[in-house]
Amino acid sequence: MKLNPTIAIDGYKVDHRRQYPNDTELVFSNLTPRTTRREYTDHVVFFGLQYFIKNFLIKSWNEDFFQQPKAEVISRFSRRINNYLGPNNVGTQHIAELHDLGYLPIKMMALPEGSVYPLKVPCLVIFNTDERFFWLTNYLETILSTNVWGMCTSATTAHEYKKLLVKFALETDGSIDFVNWQGHDFSFRGMFGAEAAAMSGAAHLLSFTGTDTIPAIDFLEEYYGANSDLELVGGSVAATEHSVMCAGGMDNELETFRRLIQDIYPTGIVSIVSDSWDFWQVMTDFTVKLKAQILAREGKVVFRPDTGCPVKMICGDPQAEQGSPEYKGAIECLWEVFGGELSSQGYKLLNPHVGLIYGDSITYDRAKAICEGLKAKGFASTNVVFGIGSYTYQHVTRDTDGFAVKATFAKIAGENRAIFKAPKTGDGTKNSAKGLVAVYKDTQANFYLKDQASWEEVNNCELLTVFENGEQFNVQSLAEIRARLGAAI
Repeated sequence: MKLNPTIAIDGYKVDHRRQYPNDTELVFSNLTPRTTRREYTDHVVFFGLQYFIKNFLIKSWNEDFFQQPKAEVISRFSRRINNYLGPNNVGTQHIAELHDLGYLPIKMMALPEGSVYPLKVPCLVIFNTDERFFWLTNYLETILSTNVWGMCTSATTAHEYKKLLVKFALETDGSIDFVNWQGHDFSFRGMFGAEAAAMSGAAHLLSFTGTDTIPAIDFLEEYYGANSDLELVGGSVAATEHSVMCAGGMDNELETFRRLIQDIYPTGIVSIVSDSWDFWQVMTDFTVKLKAQILAREGKVVFRPDTGCPVKMICGDPQAEQGSPEYKGAIECLWEVFGGELSSQGYKLLNPHVGLIYGDSITYDRAKAICEGLKAKGFASTNVVFGIGSYTYQHVTRDTDGFAVKATFAKIAGENRAIFKAPKTGDGTKNSAKGLVAVYKDTQANFYLKDQASWEEVNNCELLTVFENGEQFNVQSLAEIRARLGAAI
């Protein structure tokens, strides 16, 4: 769908221009995560603004507004608003004047993308540069919010998974070399549309390299200067699905495994979904019968269970019959057949010819429980790969991290006004900062907010100019963002 940028708003914003006090000259707003529903962090990763600037503030406004005939854009705006609200006094003069200007008279300043910052600290500020267009600042709130909060949320989630997996890898493996592949994006089919999948998938790739969301790679090349010819943006391995396994027939499942391992993929990594019928038969029978072929391969066979409780499937179920495969769990079953070695930390690492990936209903808490369960059994956490899907990345809202755009400063008839909201009926969560806001770093390099700031402080803090009067500034690459985020592990 191609958006008409003049109406990419919540409907109630159509006539806010006339609702501001007479002689309003400037409106200054910020985007801030106010609270979180997460129990494991109070920090957020900033990501996605560069995409929003390139795709919407520049491309969409230029192609679909400024470069279109004036009469056409005015007619289109008038038709939509009058059909939407009925004949009213919103008018079109402000739209005509904006078209005549030829660019968006807006300035945005923001933290560097990939920054990890605390709740209640703004990640960006936005204000108008031409007094006639004070109304534009919060007119852009809706489209700014809908494009940026989700990418920040997914980037934060991936970063927290990465921190978790690094922690357990250091404790049980002694090396974090595998962690970049240990979190694999399985979310594409479960996201709210292809664009949402690419946006979230790009955020995932700030922390990991494993993905099944191929358009996320295109996204990072188009908007974040990535180049998959020169760097590893995202990758995966050969893998099956249930249709492949089922088509071979239940009675021929062992032969399907053999054919995949020996004939189709005699080398390299191949991931095989293994629970179409009896996963525990695969773990205790097929593995024994195919052991010689698997060990003779130059590569790894990865088994993929796809049903059941992830923690119990991988680590074992203490309530199951003692000694049964269900009691032992998949990793111990593979160890009994293929063995392995001890890590530098003294934990068991499976023979490198076999591995396991689990991708059904994985959450941060389940991933943590699996890592804890493996450690308790004497296994390294790096024996398993997590398929992180829409159960993680789609199970969020704007309120997951409380993102909100709020105006905190206005200039009216030459008078500077520090404005704020502080609802008496609230618990303080929705209270805003007051006046101009600046963001600084303390002696431990932690970001903090200074409100009721001066313009000099705004212009000389950690916020960088990223957009001004139709032009983009301080463009960052995927490599730079990854390095910045990686330093925060």
